Amino acid sequence: MTPTSTPDEQPGPALTDEEYGALRASAALWAGTSVLITNTLGQVLVQHVDYLETCLLPGGAVDAGESPARAAARELHEELGVTAVVDQGLAVDWVSRDTMGAPPALRFPGELLHVFDGGTWDDARIGTVRLPEREIKAIDFVEPARLADLMAPRDARRALSALRARINGAGAAILENGVPIAPGILDRLGALSTPRPRDHSPFRRGPAPDGLPVGPCSGWLFAPDGRVLLLLDPDTGAAALPGGPPVPSDDGDALATLIRTVADSALAHLTDPIRVGHLTAPAAPVAHVRWAARLTGLGPEAAAGSRCRRILATPEQAVQLFDWGPRTADHLAAVHQARERFALPRAALQAVTELAHPVAW
Repeated sequence: MTPTSTPDEQPGPALTDEEYGALRASAALWAGTSVLITNTLGQVLVQHVDYLETCLLPGGAVDAGESPARAAARELHEELGVTAVVDQGLAVDWVSRDTMGAPPALRFPGELLHVFDGGTWDDARIGTVRLPEREIKAIDFVEPARLADLMAPRDARRALSALRARINGAGAAILENGVPIAPGILDRLGALSTPRPRDHSPFRRGPAPDGLPVGPCSGWLFAPDGRVLLLLDPDTGAAALPGGPPVPSDDGDALATLIRTVADSALAHLTDPIRVGHLTAPAAPVAHVRWAARLTGLGPEAAAGSRCRRILATPEQAVQLFDWGPRTADHLAAVHQARERFALPRAALQAVTELAHPVAW
């Protein structure tokens, strides 16, 4: 038997099975697993443990002869008292021996850590959690941006990368020390590493009440494949729907505000606008009007007044980038009702697409 060689190497000397086994064993890594779970608000489950000052995702070491998926299911049962099938991978992370800061006596050789998707849990499912007497002190659901404050840096990087991979929908990410080796647009801009844009104002379908001044207007702008246009801030990764606030020349016309601000913020052109609904906040007695429309084209990104990056995402991907509170589902249902009025397909989960060049539909 000969060891594997690189293309420019001369074949190595023949090894006995014992020698080859010892060679491979000398390069062995630990194997670990963790599970990413969110609630219906898009917050991530973290565990407070009695042996670390930092938090962890559910998970642990893979036992001898155990597959990573079985280890993940076992850890969920041991740590949370929950029985679940774990069969969707989000990331595989190569953890180098130098990043752990492990004491020499531990002889840490590095690790391959598999991150699985534990899904979205509603209040009823969360209510079934039963913590063990030792090890897990408490659990919390926290905003993604708080992971860096609560977890060790390597663990926070891994959790955020896995969460972005889940949203992106392009398959499991391959990581090195928590960083994707082939980063997508969400990774490159650091989406979710800063607080999600938050608005828990009540969402109501239909026109705003008479006499309520028009405030900011934003649009769910549909491409022909059923995806919508979003803007990402290149500095923070924060997402926004195209749109903006009114100016006096709009003369209180919400549609005029929409058309102008969509052109300014995204250099986008639209047709067939319909009102999706509006939001009102007690502190700001104006109507934030949400529209839906068909996208007909995008101009060159460099010509837009905004530095934001333009992406296409499904409505389901889009809402995960916002913190809209318990009314998110109502808002999403109204968006799909508008899509159906346009006779557009419901977009299947697919990778988020950056639109850096002009497009015409």
